[in-house]
Amino acid sequence: MGRLAFLFPGQASQQVGMQKHLMDFPESRQFLEKTYTLSGVHDLLQVMSDGPGETLTRTDYAQPAITMVSIATLKVLQVAGIRLEGAAGHSLGEYSALVAAGVLLPETAVKLTRLRGELMQRCADIHPGGMLAVLGLDLESVSKAVEQASEIGPVGVANMNSPGQVVISGASEPLEKAGEICRELGAKRVLPLQVSGAWHSPLMEDAARDLKKALKEAAFYDPGIPVVANVTAGYITSGDRARELLSRQVTSPVLWAASMQLMIENGFDTFVEVGPGTVLQGLLAKTKDVHVYGTHDAPSLARTLAELRGRTKIN
Repeated sequence: MGRLAFLFPGQASQQVGMQKHLMDFPESRQFLEKTYTLSGVHDLLQVMSDGPGETLTRTDYAQPAITMVSIATLKVLQVAGIRLEGAAGHSLGEYSALVAAGVLLPETAVKLTRLRGELMQRCADIHPGGMLAVLGLDLESVSKAVEQASEIGPVGVANMNSPGQVVISGASEPLEKAGEICRELGAKRVLPLQVSGAWHSPLMEDAARDLKKALKEAAFYDPGIPVVANVTAGYITSGDRARELLSRQVTSPVLWAASMQLMIENGFDTFVEVGPGTVLQGLLAKTKDVHVYGTHDAPSLARTLAELRGRTKIN
């Protein structure tokens, strides 16, 4: 077995009850019990536990909720002695990856993602839009569809998740048009994502500007392990660099496929998705000679702990 990395999910991975299997672990339960104190959202833990799902989907709820669950899961893995050697996070998940790498303190990550969620939701309320996952169509064709649709409004490529999955984001009308063109060009499926706005698009420029101010005031430390940035698909070399890239991330495409390729080329062959959902596991499912683990429910977490517990040797 080669090097091990933790991967942290982003929005659309949330679901009601996603933290319940973690309450049996003292280290995660104690952290989750601080949800209100850390996030400042008075009913966040209640919404996480009981819904409604429509509220949890709102980015001002989803972002701090996913961050809390991801960090709580990280604590379980750390107590079990599973030593990561690298980290990456998909969009929002990059904040949790930076916690795993020692760049951000957990409480800082929660506060920043709460603010990030509020700012992005405000943009979404002012500039309605959404995101579509395009399956089975290459990036060149998707880019062509987006270019044509952008004649009627803002729309662009938001995530390059894998060779067969590209996510587009933008205002409702041009987004729908881009989706239609993708189907005409041969896309197997075009699916709306469970998000409340047009993330990683020009519609988020106001959020990026205001978040940049908060990032300047937050404490960032140099990474203790390799951590890959969404914006560049390259390693983050310092705390200052992490801060800069997070401010750009809000409106920039997520280069996830390239990020995973970099890690695999650098000897990472074991990946644990740390937090809710199975999206990142799915994106790696067809990759040869790669071992993928989950933590999203009790059975997957138990399997991960059983097979990786006490892994402290760096090969």
